[in-house]
Amino acid sequence: MKTVLFFTLERTSPEMWTRPRLLECIVKCLETLKDFLSRGECSHYIVERIDLLDGKLCRECQVCLEEEIRDMIQDDMHVLFHIESDDLGQRMIELSNGGHYGPGENVNARICGKLVLDVFLQLHLKRLSDICIKLSSGVEADFETRIDNKINNLHLLANKERADPRALYFIRFLIMNLMSIKASVFSSLSTQTGRYISLDVWTMYGKSLHTDVTSGKLKLASMLYCRGELWRAASLLNEVEFDLDYSVQPVCGCRGLLPITELSEAFCEFMFENENPKMWTKKLAFCVRFLREEKFCAPLFLWYEMCRDVVYPSWRKWMNWFEVDSRPFLLYLQFLTFRGLGVRHRQLEAFAGLQYIMGSNEQKHLYHKETSANLLAHCHELEGDVLGALAVYRASQRYMPRNNAANHHIARLERQRINVV
Repeated sequence: MKTVLFFTLERTSPEMWTRPRLLECIVKCLETLKDFLSRGECSHYIVERIDLLDGKLCRECQVCLEEEIRDMIQDDMHVLFHIESDDLGQRMIELSNGGHYGPGENVNARICGKLVLDVFLQLHLKRLSDICIKLSSGVEADFETRIDNKINNLHLLANKERADPRALYFIRFLIMNLMSIKASVFSSLSTQTGRYISLDVWTMYGKSLHTDVTSGKLKLASMLYCRGELWRAASLLNEVEFDLDYSVQPVCGCRGLLPITELSEAFCEFMFENENPKMWTKKLAFCVRFLREEKFCAPLFLWYEMCRDVVYPSWRKWMNWFEVDSRPFLLYLQFLTFRGLGVRHRQLEAFAGLQYIMGSNEQKHLYHKETSANLLAHCHELEGDVLGALAVYRASQRYMPRNNAANHHIARLERQRINVV
């Protein structure tokens, strides 16, 4: 590695070798090493005729190592943040967040963007999913007790972590999400029994709307739709539509998936310029999750998403809830809401938007393609296009052949066609 460093120093300007540009320096060194491996030789820096690779690595190993280095560079050195030895990963995280890079440093901005997403995925969303699994695995009557205990434990933990602002934010993030679930569960029970929603529940909604750009507001809008408050739902959906521009990054925590597509430059620059975690959520759109206890706050059609046939035991935990990407769910709710209000042109706009997402390159941004396709198919059904609905349900079935509500819908529509004939 000293030889690689010497050759890299020779090829780069001295101004680059500063602490804030450490990541860039590491990339340059790896590019030098990749060039050596590509040629199959690494000359000694002083005695040129000596090949340092000779007898050390076979050609196959050199090719494999070259591919590994190429992947690391293309991933913007994200692997560095997971190094536990000497707390190197944490030190690199702090350097990436606190370094004084210029706005034109796109490599560092991309690294920062990926780091933020990794923090939310690994620490926040996966932890939240684990909590939801435990909440939904007990007796339904005990749900309120379980979620109250979890919130109280997090409040106690927050009091102990006041000296660490990042840990405190993480705890408060979980509390806000649990408050959103609790408000939705109480609203579901009130909707089921035809009762008014109490002021305490509205207060919980107010405290949990800003966990990210979309998910909290979409759950509230869905509840308003299910209670027949269509104009209030439409107003909230218009607000979400305005906020959900294409600099907002979709994130999914339920399946532990990393971002599907390349991060937008606007998103990376925003994350790079804002160290405060409270600002990060202004550019993140989490998938929308409904537990079984919240089902009366979700459109009736989506109940089928929690009644999938269970084939693989590892999927059992997903049967207690369903998740859907924010943008398709927004359009689906707009379709239903404006259909109920009789605003035909807005209904058709939402329908066209959902068709565009599922029929274009936009599909690559989706984590739950099968659920999004099912929403589009239901819109076809409501428009009286049974054949179109069947075609989209079958597309959904191709995305996920098993544990897919599309199987039920296809059988249902086929039976209808047979009965008509």
